[in-house]
Amino acid sequence: MYDFMVFGYYAADIGRTFFPNSSAFASLLLSLTTFGAGFLMRPLGALVLGNYVDRRGRRQGLILTLGLMAVGTLSVACTPGYAAIGIAAPLLVLAGRLVQGFSAGVEVGAASVYLAEIATPGHRGFYTSWQSTSQQMAVIFAALLGLTVAPRWGWRAPLLIGCALIPFLFWVRSSLPETQAFLTRKRRPSMREIWTTMLAHAPLVVLGMMLSALTTVSFYMITAYTPTFGSSVLHLARRQNFLVTFSVGVSNFLLVPVMGALSDKVGRRPQLAACGIVALLTAAPLYIWLVRAPSAGKLLFVELWFSLIFAACSGAMVPFLTEIMPASVRTTGYSLAFSLATAVFGGFTPAISTALIGLTGSRAMPALWLSFAALLVLIAVALLKSVPEESRGTVESVYELAKGKANEQS
Repeated sequence: MYDFMVFGYYAADIGRTFFPNSSAFASLLLSLTTFGAGFLMRPLGALVLGNYVDRRGRRQGLILTLGLMAVGTLSVACTPGYAAIGIAAPLLVLAGRLVQGFSAGVEVGAASVYLAEIATPGHRGFYTSWQSTSQQMAVIFAALLGLTVAPRWGWRAPLLIGCALIPFLFWVRSSLPETQAFLTRKRRPSMREIWTTMLAHAPLVVLGMMLSALTTVSFYMITAYTPTFGSSVLHLARRQNFLVTFSVGVSNFLLVPVMGALSDKVGRRPQLAACGIVALLTAAPLYIWLVRAPSAGKLLFVELWFSLIFAACSGAMVPFLTEIMPASVRTTGYSLAFSLATAVFGGFTPAISTALIGLTGSRAMPALWLSFAALLVLIAVALLKSVPEESRGTVESVYELAKGKANEQS
């Protein structure tokens, strides 16, 4: 996630390097669209790599996704600018982003499923919350480099520093044990069977995508988009924007595990419904208040408020999404639903917010996109039935449990 954060933070600088244009707005929009394009590959990565993880194991899948991400990141970091190689420059950067997106399509799903399957009974929300919590270290580290290294060495330095972590991450992932839940499965489905199962559960995938909308939109709104929004839209000092982003990363890091543990106590659906309602009621008023007289203090308050909403939503959504997917295709199902949400909603949040501001002239328009995501979550929560209490220790499918109960009644 660090590589995604760096690209989002330095979208304006990357735009000037690879997408020179007489209009600064057009250059920024092209850069943010390239940022979003990587997310279009996520559903394909979820299907192809998700199949691999469900057949070969969680550990092997996590090693493969890291290798692909390394290739994509190096290609973006090392590509010469438009002034040096012309049209080849933006094409190479786009290709690198597509490889990154393909890898990320199953990365979050594989990590979440791994954590769900090693969790102790009654603590799955807390365990799975660390997938999202770990992403906040990417936010914090990238923001720190934005305050220290990038002003002197430019946007390439943070990407190259990130590449230096790759050997260490390979060592960590290669030492992971496979989950017991995967090892004890008597039969591993073929790729054809996995795809057939996913097709049969298409409505569940769509509901899972809607369920993930607020998590993905709020995350990219308060992290990747904050430096660009603060500088290009609110005209605040670059250092102030990175300080706000750093604070958001720390806030997310502290709150997500707490909210994951809370969902173990109060339930996933009530917590998700509360997040949707609060986001829907507060998004527009807060953004209107912020843009009326922008300041770093106001931006910090608004972003920390939405950090609370993101943490509460993520803490409940991640375990809930693992619980509603059939066990045989859990990684593929989770990854497909979440990657579709990221591709359709979250990843394009910076580009859509920028476009809405440009089309309407209102700097508060990001609130409209956030409210739309909140509405989708409320609809999904209303349509998805609650996971029975007995399923929380075994990560069984809602459908499998319902089928078993129906057979008992017969």
